[in-house]
Parts: sequence; structure tokens; C-alpha cells
Amino acid sequence: MYRLKNRNAARLLILQIALAIAIMPLASLAQTPIKAHSNKFKPEEDVKLGREAAAEAEKQMQLVNDPDLAGYIARVGEGLAAAIPPEFQNPEFQYYFKVVNAKEINAFALPGGPMYVNTGMISAAKSEDEMAGVMAHEISHVALRHGTAQVTKAQKYSVLSGIMGMGGAIMGGPLGTAAQMGAQGVGVYLLKYSREYETEADLLGARIMAQAGYDPRELANMFRTIESQGGGGGGWFSSHPSSKDRYAKINQEAQMLQINTAAAPDKRDFIAAQQRLTGQSNQAFVGNQAISENAQSRTRAASPDLDAHAQATAQITQPRNAVNSPAPTGRVESPAANYQTVDKGVFAASIPQNWDELEQGNEFWFSPKGGYGSANGRTIFTHAINLGVAQTSARNAQQATEEFVNRLKQSNKLKVHTGYEPMNIDKRPGRLITLEGVNEVTGRPEFVIVVMTQLRNGSLFYLIAVSPKDEYPRYQPTFASILGSVKLNDSGAP
Repeated sequence: MYRLKNRNAARLLILQIALAIAIMPLASLAQTPIKAHSNKFKPEEDVKLGREAAAEAEKQMQLVNDPDLAGYIARVGEGLAAAIPPEFQNPEFQYYFKVVNAKEINAFALPGGPMYVNTGMISAAKSEDEMAGVMAHEISHVALRHGTAQVTKAQKYSVLSGIMGMGGAIMGGPLGTAAQMGAQGVGVYLLKYSREYETEADLLGARIMAQAGYDPRELANMFRTIESQGGGGGGWFSSHPSSKDRYAKINQEAQMLQINTAAAPDKRDFIAAQQRLTGQSNQAFVGNQAISENAQSRTRAASPDLDAHAQATAQITQPRNAVNSPAPTGRVESPAANYQTVDKGVFAASIPQNWDELEQGNEFWFSPKGGYGSANGRTIFTHAINLGVAQTSARNAQQATEEFVNRLKQSNKLKVHTGYEPMNIDKRPGRLITLEGVNEVTGRPEFVIVVMTQLRNGSLFYLIAVSPKDEYPRYQPTFASILGSVKLNDSGAP
């Protein structure tokens, strides 16, 4: 009777798949097919199993008691869970997300929906997209019911010992010892998945990311991020099979996907979350990112009207001509902790002391050594801040900013990454827009952040920040500090 019921279910599934293919857009046919595996458990049994395993695991894990951090991770997770394709949605499942205080770069999800993200994973990620990629991958294991599908393969073990083994696989210790006594390492069937299951979670995770407004290529990049930071150590990277073509497969799948930009989340809490983990709190926000109170204090200390001693002792770098400099390498020192104040009349700002001031017509550029140089008959920057005033024929601030940005996009082959956002500059209303492109010397993707406000005479003050895309989380606090230090002096303008 049980087998007959499964045959009927299989026939029904085949009919559903055939119908889905018949109405599927042609572009979607290129996506790698993902199928549900044989599973003797009902979805509600996944929920029960996952809850019991979570209760056992939480006895041995130290959960983070920070409502803001927990709330942030929950918001990211809920957005991803909502983006699971309909054919893999199980209404019985109850996804919830908790943060574990552990330095290992790890995250895991249990049948039915419980998910745990280590603080080490949050700190290691270079962007919210990378972190969301790990979460989407783990959510995919839950949606595809890989845990109970693995148990189905190990039918000689009991459900109880499966629960114990799962907890043991996560935490080790007494729970793991008890599990091994009852069922030799059954947790392997629940959390250490086969290469086939891992590939499926990669592919479905990429689709979930795209639907939730994230770049699915960042899931592939996360493997490289973890590897560059040591990887291994019993964490997420080491618990997943190493495959040379895995990175390529994720990127290949990503080419078949269209990012749902309408669902793109507000990612400014990501940097704030990382800073909470390092003890920096009381964040203020700049555009789509956050800066810590420490960064604000450093900005205030460097501002000309707040610390006269700092002004008197700062050694301003003499302007240099970048035309004769060799092409930029993109290999630069970290920004100095000490800032210097530069005053250009209409505006003043505080710049890291190890950055050079560069002559570039009527513009003022500041960049670290290795972050600028001459190539193809022009000066190229990989890491820099550009401050200046532009004349415009526009009648109002909105037209002025759009006219300026359109010229910038056309001359530098840039495209919009995130649209205009309101932004105050020295207590004046302004706008911020994030552009992206590819550096013509290094070939690396880069962000170009543009902040503008209209002066009293109708001209436009602008600040442009440039950095490689993958390094932007490290440079954003510096850019935010510079922006926060800007003082405008156009009181005499008509």
C-alpha cells in the first residue's frame, strides 16, 4: 500500500513537471533541472525532526543576545525564504534564524526551517550578498528536504538516533558520543550532504538570491572569500565538498538568471552588523552603508572647527602631477587612522594622511600610492576621493545632479547600481547615487559613489568615491568619514 501510494505521487509529480515545462518561459529552460528526491518522511515530520534537533543543539551553542543583530539576520533570512520557488515551498515549514557566538566561518540549517549563522560567517563576508549566498544555500537544503532524504537512504537508523546524530554532528561532545553509541555517525546523513545535494543547493541558492534581489555570483565568490581567510577549521567551507568546477557552475547558472531589482533589500545594515561584532556601536548611516561612532568621532576630531591642534600639526601632502606616474596597480596601503584637513576655499575636508593630493585640472583628487597613475593617455584611479565644484545650466538641484551623473556615466562607461537616495552634506540636502563599472587598467569591477548638493550660486558641489567592488566594505567607513568632515563655505556666493 505504501509503495502504491508513492507510485501515484510520482505520477502526479511527473504530470506537474510536464505542465510546468509546457508553460515555462524559454529563457528558463536553460536552467539546470533540480528534482525532489525520494523521501519517506512527510513535511510535518521534517518540522518535528528539525525542532527536536534544534533544541538539542541549542543546549550546547551560545546564541547571541543582541536584538538588533538577530533582527537583521532574521530580515535577510525571511527575504530569502520568501524567494524560494513555488515548487519547493512547503507551507508546513517554519523558517527562523538565530546567530551563534562562534568565530568559525559556519552556518547550517535543519529540516523544517531552523537556521543558525555564526558570527564568524557574518564577519568573514565581504558583502551582504556573500552572506546571503551562504544562507540561501543552506535554506535550499531545507527546501529540497535533503536532511530527511539522507535519512531515507539510511533507513536502518531510527528517527530518534537520527536526531541525536544530527546534534552530535553539529556540536560534538557528549551529545555526539551518545549518538555514535546509538547510530554510528548518522548525523553525516543529515548535514554533510553528497556532492549531488551540494550542487543542487548551489543552483537553487543562486535562484533564490536572484529572486530576492541579490547577485547570485556572490555565492560563488563566498567560497573564494572563505578560502582567502583560511577556510577549513571545521567550518562551512571545509564541510562542503571541494570541486574545481563548482565556482564555474554557480556563475554559469547566474548567467541564466535575472536579478529581481524590485525586491533588492536595503543592505545598509550589513556593515553595521559587522561593526556590532567588533564592539563598535551607535551607527550612523551614509547612503546605503553604515559607519560607526568611532568613525564619526575621528571625523569630528579632524574637522577644522573642532580640533585646532590637529589642523596645526597636520602635514598636508603637496599636490602631485599624476600624468607622469606609472599605471595604478590597485595594491594600496590601508587608509591611515590620522586625518589631515585640506581647505580649498569653497569647501574643506579631512583626508587620510597617507593619501596623496593630485593635480587634475580644477578637480581635487586624493588617493593612496598604487591607487592612481597614468594609462592610455589619461589618469586612472582604483582607490580615490574626488572633490570639486561643477558649473551647470540646470534650473534646480534635481536637474543639476542628473545632468552631472549622466555626463559621468557616459564618459566612464558606468551603469547605475542603486538609485538616488537623500543625503545631507554639511547639514544641506543632497543626493547620493551608486554607480558601477570595470576599471580599464586592472579589469576589476568597481563602485563609484557620487554625492552632490547644490550651492547658493547654482553650481554643484560633488564628492566621488572610487574603490574596487570587493574592497568597498573596507573603504566605506573612510569614505563616510571624509563625507562627514566636509564643510562648505559659499556664504559669499550670490
